Amino acid sequence: MIEELTIKTPGKGLHDFTDQVRDVVRIANVREGLCTLFIRHTSASLTIQESADPSARRDLHDWLDRLVPENDPNFTHTAEGPDDMPSHIKAALTATSLSIPIVNGELGLGTWQGIYLWEHRRAPHSRRVLVHCASD
Repeated sequence: MIEELTIKTPGKGLHDFTDQVRDVVRIANVREGLCTLFIRHTSASLTIQESADPSARRDLHDWLDRLVPENDPNFTHTAEGPDDMPSHIKAALTATSLSIPIVNGELGLGTWQGIYLWEHRRAPHSRRVLVHCASD
């Protein structure tokens, strides 16, 4: 089963959509298998991250912003603004897809793990994520 989720982001940051993926797994009725996620964009990414303490996600986001700052004079891809090329680099450094085991009909995430869309652009966006659930 393949489902496309639309995740609306208010701008930069990590946005939790674990519950939406859990709903797809439940509807797919897969007891044992694999849930694969794929984001259909080049300026946002996916990650599994700490879900209990938001400071971990904030620190991760701030660190990546320091690693790839806006307004680098060496960037030539600037037509969509100063956050455009940095967002592509951040997406290239992170993940466009995730694979999560399905165990007893549930995502095999750890206690403190959540699934996040990592928006690298400042403006709000509607991001599309494909969710594929397959049994063994």
